[in-house]
Amino acid sequence: MTNESSSKAMYEQIFDALRDRILERKYAVGDRVPSEKELGEEYNVSRITSKKALELLAGEGYIIRQPGRGSFVADFKNHGTKSSYGGSAGHKNRSANGKLLIGLVITDFGDSYGTELIYGMEEASRQNESYLVLRRSFGIPSYEEESIKGLLELGVDGLIIFPAQGEFFNAEILKLVISQFPLVLVDRYLKGISASSISTDNLGAAKVATNYLFELGHKSIAFLTPPPVDTTAIEDRIEGFIQAHAEKGIMVDKDIWLEDITSTLPNAHTEENRKKDIQKIIRHLQKNPQITAMFATEYNIGQLALEAARTIGLSVPGDISIICFDCPETGGRYPLTHMRQNQSEMGRIAFENVLKLREGQSVPNKMKLEASMVLGDSTGPAREVR
Repeated sequence: MTNESSSKAMYEQIFDALRDRILERKYAVGDRVPSEKELGEEYNVSRITSKKALELLAGEGYIIRQPGRGSFVADFKNHGTKSSYGGSAGHKNRSANGKLLIGLVITDFGDSYGTELIYGMEEASRQNESYLVLRRSFGIPSYEEESIKGLLELGVDGLIIFPAQGEFFNAEILKLVISQFPLVLVDRYLKGISASSISTDNLGAAKVATNYLFELGHKSIAFLTPPPVDTTAIEDRIEGFIQAHAEKGIMVDKDIWLEDITSTLPNAHTEENRKKDIQKIIRHLQKNPQITAMFATEYNIGQLALEAARTIGLSVPGDISIICFDCPETGGRYPLTHMRQNQSEMGRIAFENVLKLREGQSVPNKMKLEASMVLGDSTGPAREVR
């Protein structure tokens, strides 16, 4: 601190010091700045004082504060200037042949979910005389980070990201948001950060599915899900399930939930893990014979539930019903009753929104598409529980 600044309040002096570091590019766009605790130790002040300095920086647009993660340098001069990713507010810089390149980072895809999503994006790219470049992360954060950096080095004009599951979003995604690079998230959204996203109305869809089971007379419904660790799609499905119970005045019995199905996660999809999860469901059904239906948050978990039930001699849907999200058609029929997500439309809108962002147009922060109920062979009236 200089003598000239000694007459200022300490929070103002800290503000000035951090602002100067940012302006001098000692902290680049997207870099984390010291926390309240670190500033308190550096300047020997209370956390209240350092918090006030950070709030002032945020108010002036120099940083973005994200609860639970810290404060990060904002692209406070991005109007027409080059961002840390080589783009600009208009993002007009394109390759010599004039064709746009839009990158897609997705965990993985298959018949039940993902393939139609990509079809929608690819068709939109064709209609807009653009190209889609795809990389899979397999749900591994380091692969996701590598994919984002690689696509940026390739010179993509925008990115569509299906984030890896986990407690926090990749820091590279946060940097893209801060630098206002054309970015659209699919399937889930980023809490507390203004990033464009498009997903299914998972809460509404879960309510529809749960109410359908109620109409069939089911009240003891087991809820099967991967660990819902800050994965907004799963969190919303849980909330829809709970709300449906509340609206019907039916008690939610969390003792018959299974929230640790892991074999369907992209980085844990092995036959050994699959067998462990099937055995886990079998033990759960044997321990809780009052269960008449299972609500699986995704198709692959629905398959596990189906195999577990049949292994112990339960008929589906005679003894137990199963409902899930998404299900591929088999031989002209659907083995599982499910909520079908409008994947193709989701992919099309995601691609077109990236192009709009690139042109400086505004798009909704959160878009949610309705899912439709598709009746399959796995649901029927609830059996009498004795």
